[in-house]
Amino acid sequence: MSTRHKSRELALQILYCMDMLGDETDELFKDVSKLLLPKQAPSEFCRHLVKGVIDHRSELDGIIERYSSNWKIYRMSSVDRNILRLATFEMLHCENIPDKVSINEAIEISKKFGTEETGPFVNGVLDAVRQHHGHDSSPAAAVTDPEPDIRKNHDQSV
Repeated sequence: MSTRHKSRELALQILYCMDMLGDETDELFKDVSKLLLPKQAPSEFCRHLVKGVIDHRSELDGIIERYSSNWKIYRMSSVDRNILRLATFEMLHCENIPDKVSINEAIEISKKFGTEETGPFVNGVLDAVRQHHGHDSSPAAAVTDPEPDIRKNHDQSV
């Protein structure tokens, strides 16, 4: 497992805690990082992702809502919305990371932290974001979602 993959997982867990507690302070970032990684500091990539999602959250949420089959961001599970925020931030603001990598990483992380429906939903939303906003918009950049309306049946619990 790559260092960037681990950094994305840590960023998701920190954003989840921030989301659930309504606290986006650096102190919470440090506390959660220390709890999850007691023997090492979080990577600069992890810090960049968390700060980027926080700084661009309203932009990211608007884009995610636009492509999520009419689901409001607040109705999505915290895990789903933060996976989507992370990957959307990467696609819009991390030009050195191919969109395909961001999407594939989000799908892999969704397998660990989400529900059975999270992966196809995340893939569908992020593919739509990639097509309209991504920096590598080739048709083969991501696997297409076989069930784009999976969110309609997605469990809404947190």
